[in-house]
Amino acid sequence: MREFSIISVSLLNLIITIRYCWMLYKGKIKPALAMWVFFTIAVGMSLVTYLAKDNFSIWDNILNTTDLILVLTVSIAIAIWGDKSSKFTKFDTGCLIAVIVAILFWAITQNHLITNLSIQLIMVVSYFPVIRRLFQSKENTEPFSVWIMMMLVPLFSLISSKGLLATIYSVRAIVCVGLLLLLMLRVEMMRKREKLISQ
Repeated sequence: MREFSIISVSLLNLIITIRYCWMLYKGKIKPALAMWVFFTIAVGMSLVTYLAKDNFSIWDNILNTTDLILVLTVSIAIAIWGDKSSKFTKFDTGCLIAVIVAILFWAITQNHLITNLSIQLIMVVSYFPVIRRLFQSKENTEPFSVWIMMMLVPLFSLISSKGLLATIYSVRAIVCVGLLLLLMLRVEMMRKREKLISQ
């Protein structure tokens, strides 16, 4: 079962990465660069503090390990192919400062547990730019297919996760992605309602 979990999570995250980058390249989506940059920093620090806290390997938190490859690749792709709406705002800069503060805290204290938990909170904050865009926009700028797969990946990862921090990482991902999917659905329903009214 552990091998199934590791292989499933790795393959799903590879598919998500390829599909997301392809859709971005084709101009079908307009993701927020800020969110993905935050993810890259936070996911990287989450993995570092997870590995430093106990004697775990990268396979014991396979979601965190493969997420790092995913978010770094997507961040680079957005920087190359993203449109102007993907650039940093003042709000985004404030969130980035919070990420840097958490990293400095870890560098000074070497408290892996508190830093890891703080990073999970920052990863929740990392969703704010895309949530704000979904509230302000009348169109959904995110692909359902990718985010549904991103909801499945942490479910599979729970099978092979070792330790409390790996479980927290997966559950946090499930809750955040679930909320994002609900907001995306709301935008789609509002758009369809407006179409019906205008006809």
